[in-house]
Amino acid sequence: MKKLSFTLLLVLLCISAFAQDYSDRITLVIHGGAGTITRANMSPEREKAYREGLNLALQKGYEVLEKGGTSVQAVEAAIRVMEDSPLFNAGKGAVFTNEGKNELDAAIMEGKTLKAGAVAGVTTIKNPISAAIAVMDKSAHVMMAGKGAEQFAKEKGLEIVDPSYFYTEARYKALQRAKEQEKTELDHNTGQEKEGKARTEEKEIKKAPKTGYRHFDGLIFTEGKKFGTVGCVALDKYGNLAAGTSTGGMTNKRYGRIGDAPIIGAGTYANNATCAVSATGHGEYFIRSVVGYDISALMEYKGMSLTDAANEVVMKKLVERGGEGGVIAVDRNGNIAMPFNSEGMYRGFVKADGNREILIYKD
Repeated sequence: MKKLSFTLLLVLLCISAFAQDYSDRITLVIHGGAGTITRANMSPEREKAYREGLNLALQKGYEVLEKGGTSVQAVEAAIRVMEDSPLFNAGKGAVFTNEGKNELDAAIMEGKTLKAGAVAGVTTIKNPISAAIAVMDKSAHVMMAGKGAEQFAKEKGLEIVDPSYFYTEARYKALQRAKEQEKTELDHNTGQEKEGKARTEEKEIKKAPKTGYRHFDGLIFTEGKKFGTVGCVALDKYGNLAAGTSTGGMTNKRYGRIGDAPIIGAGTYANNATCAVSATGHGEYFIRSVVGYDISALMEYKGMSLTDAANEVVMKKLVERGGEGGVIAVDRNGNIAMPFNSEGMYRGFVKADGNREILIYKD
């Protein structure tokens, strides 16, 4: 009997050792896009609006972790906030294609099992990140696209909306400018508008309805080039990592173009052995460089730290190849990295020790 009790105790101790509690390391990191984001072209009211949007995303995502939720659930909660806000190029604020449509991409990956899900080129799914999770959890596939993905999402009970839901006047005007200039824009590249138009923006923001989000329909955006993907990475109390990314892609894009956001290993990647990564930038370069996986591989095969690996890829390899943008990343110990080679990147993080910050500019 004593021998049996001792064996049982030993088994329980082993189970306890494997079920380590990471509550003191839970971490959430978000981004809302990178590009030519400087104080010179950012009005105080618009900066405040972006900070409010990022803060709400951090709050909703971190609340999930605090209550014992999983990293995947936290990533979904944070990204849905940004998908529902017209400030960001994902969901409601998505940019327009050359045909005048909003085509959305999203992906999710969990680090424990390396399971992943993605949707691409969807036009009626209110929250593409939730559809990506459904693909991961409720299908045998990793990626679904277009009408098929929309049919699957509807069958799984996800919210389907009329394509007009995604329309915002500011994004539509950006498309018209892009067509006039015969070029493809990444999110929006309006250059410097006249001072009078900037003042119009200020007035519109001030009189916007108090709906929880700043209402940007009809505003004149005066910032420069911006890569408007949104993303989130998280570490939960169970020691599991997850990464998610969502985007409306490129203004004036054609031919069903798909960027890096829904490509596992490029714009989205997670592995408990190394890190979780979500990227924002010029997708073609991030796909060719397999950015998310490259950061993980440098950690796994060369023993590099998260910071060193992320800097190696974003600040060196991407720059040498002509790629612009950045990443957010977290490892299993709660260490974070947020390097970017553009002029700015909307980003923020919350850690278990109370450290919390929202950042926009390079300095």
